[in-house]
Order: sequence, then structure tokens, then C-alpha cells
Amino acid sequence: MRQLFVLLLIPGVLSAQAGRIAFEQFTLPNGLRIIYSEDHSTPVVSVDVWYEVGSRNERPGRSGFAHLFEHMMFQGSAHIKKAEHNKLIERAGGDFNGSTAEDRTNYWETVPSNRLNLALWAEADRMRSLAITEENFENQRQAVKEERRLRVDNQPYQAAFTDGLVWPFDSTSCFPYAHTVIGSLADLDAAKLPDVQAFFDTYYSPNNATLVVVGDFVPSQLRSLVNQYFAGAPSHAVPEAPRCEATTAGSTPKRREVHDAQANLDALLRIYRIPEHRHADTPALELLNIILGQGESSRLNVAVVRRDKAAVAAGAILNPFGSRNGPGIWVAYGIVNQGVSADRMDTLIGAQLDSIRVNGITPAELEKAKNALRAGFIANRETTLGKAEELHHYLTFHRSIDEINTDLDHLLAVTSDDVKRVANTYLAPGNLTLVIVRAGAAPSSGGGQ
Repeated sequence: MRQLFVLLLIPGVLSAQAGRIAFEQFTLPNGLRIIYSEDHSTPVVSVDVWYEVGSRNERPGRSGFAHLFEHMMFQGSAHIKKAEHNKLIERAGGDFNGSTAEDRTNYWETVPSNRLNLALWAEADRMRSLAITEENFENQRQAVKEERRLRVDNQPYQAAFTDGLVWPFDSTSCFPYAHTVIGSLADLDAAKLPDVQAFFDTYYSPNNATLVVVGDFVPSQLRSLVNQYFAGAPSHAVPEAPRCEATTAGSTPKRREVHDAQANLDALLRIYRIPEHRHADTPALELLNIILGQGESSRLNVAVVRRDKAAVAAGAILNPFGSRNGPGIWVAYGIVNQGVSADRMDTLIGAQLDSIRVNGITPAELEKAKNALRAGFIANRETTLGKAEELHHYLTFHRSIDEINTDLDHLLAVTSDDVKRVANTYLAPGNLTLVIVRAGAAPSSGGGQ
């Protein structure tokens, strides 16, 4: 709240320039791309590696491998013992993590600037020589299965949400986005060690990765360390690009009902297909998402939760796992209030969407959404890791990485007519996949003994 207040006080031209990131880049002979940005405001540095692999790169019968490798990469390598990567970074006073999405897998460390060499060495060691053993594979296969049970199957609404996000896409024409990021437990059970090794050899190579370093370092020292640690990592054949033939807007609505034994109240998801992130309509969709479903003053919260009291929660999400290079999704959701049917809540949510399609938005709504977007835009660039992730984002999901310093102008140039137009284009009834979540276990089919 404080940050937004400050932004409203400074001139628009200055706020548009805030958060600029200066960067340099070079590429090693093995294909590893390095992007770096100096930031001497604090004595820390972030090392952030993105591999161009996610669930979209998996093939039928072998889903879940990208997420599995997020776990496998912490199981040791030639010079680092099993689970020692974590301890090395923590002992140095640093932090670390990794994550998997549809279009990328990342691994990062933020360490004191005098331990930059440690973070680079650790990332290079597992890139060159990950310990892919039967023991590590089986251990992490079980860890992923337990994660699915703990975070998805035993959490109210999570199974419907996780699985429902892929239902707008057909597995035949668009397998990359027609299966979940966490993958199929049956596929993991069927996998063999050679399958895992082949996945690593295909996607975990320097020519399929980008290293971003942001923080307090000397560029000449960085170049020396990168060459020392990463130059020996062998490149591999360029992976085959995933194929998705799905259109971004459908012509026939879909409806599915599922039962959730963990839920006490019914819920629903309204899922719409949208274009890839670099599409010209994305800025208007991001503002539409804020206006409809982000925060206390969003239309869905004000109308459906507070005024009509039809839901205990309602909102919207644009691409829940992050940006995509293929067709994405926009989701409006709600959890019913006691005594309210899911169909009644769906009617009220639909009315809010249709209101924008017919009448558009107000100037005040547009300005408030732009302020929120601008605040988030700048907040993302306040840390070394935030800047590193931004550099990766613009390299991966935009036409040019240089858009990192011009994109805010495009976002702020969106008009009310633009928002109304994208609402009509993508929130059309024919593009809807409606998922109704019924609280409680599915009714028994009966039958005698």
C-alpha cells in the first residue's frame, strides 16, 4: 500500500522509467548464454539458471519428468554429495530454490557477493555431472508422488484446479498443455532409469540453458569464473520443439463436474483460452485480469462476494504457473457461500464478465489497474533475484530481451476500448470450459453383494 501511494505522487514519466535494468550478455562456445547486470546497492549476488524445458516438452506416457528433475537436481553430482548443494549454500549465508512450469525449469541461489564462485561452481557441477542413479531416481519418484498426495489430492479444490487447467486443450492436438505440470503418477511408475537419463541428456545441456547473474560483482571476474566452471560442459543436439495446434479461442463451450471429498462447499472454475504471452493482446488481458479478479476492489469480489454474498471467495488468475510460449488460460473462480448453488454463483460471475463485454470499463477502473500493474512491475525489480527473473522472462517470452525496458510503456498505453475488445474476443461463451466442483465424495454406484 505504501509503495502504491508513493507511485501515485511521482510524475508519470518518472514512474514509467523506474525499474530500468541495464545488462550485458555473451555466449560460450558450448552454447550457454550468459546475461549479467551489476547492482552494487547491497553485497549480494543472485545466480539464476533457466533450462528451456517444462511440462510442455514431455511426450505422452512420459509426463512429470520436468518436475521430477527439479527434485533430481538436488541429489548430488560429481563433486557434490547427495543433498549437499543445499547445505553448501546455506552455510555460505545464502538462499536457493527451484521451480517447474509449462515452459521452463529454473534453479537459483542468492549468496553474499564474496561467494559468487560457490554458486556458479555448484550450478556448473550439476549441469555437467548430475548423479542419475537408480537409488536417486526411485527416491525422488516417491517424493513427487508424496507431493501430489500432500499438496493436491489432500487439499480442498486443488485436484480440480490442477487437473482442470488442462481440460480446455485436447491431448491429441496439443499435448504440451493438455497435461499437468506435476505429471501422471502412472507415467512416473512406468518410467525406467534410461528414460530419465535420456531426458537429462536432451534438455539439461548448456545450449538449452541461460545463466543470469545479477548483483555485486566485477564483470571481468564473472567472465573468468563462468569460463572456468561452465566452458567444459558439453553441448547436445538441439531438442525438438513441442507442437500445439490448439486455437486460442474455442467455438463450443464445455462443462465438467467433479467431486471433491476434501471440500465442504461447492466451487467452480470458468476457464478461457488466451494467446501466448508475446501476443499484442497480453497487456490488455493483464489489466482485465486485475479489474475483474485481483484484490478487494475487483469486480468479482465487490459484486459476488460482498454485495450478493453468493461466494466466500471469488477472483481471477492469468496463467497460474507463469507465462507461456503457447496458448494460455485465464481463470475466474468462486467458492459458494452456504445456501447458494454453484449455478447461481456462476450466473453472477458470468454477469460481471458480460458487463465488461457489453459496457466496457470505467476510466477509474483502468487507472487503478494501471497503478497496480505499475507497482507490481517495479516491485519485481527491487531485488537481485527479481531482476534476474525479469531478464529471463523477457528473453524467453518476448520478441526481444530489450523489451524489458520498454514493456511498461506498452502496458500503460492500453485503452478502455482495448480491454473491452479482448473481453469480447476471449471471454466469449464458446471459449468457456466450466468446471463445477461438488463438495463431498462422489455418490456410490450401489450394488448388492
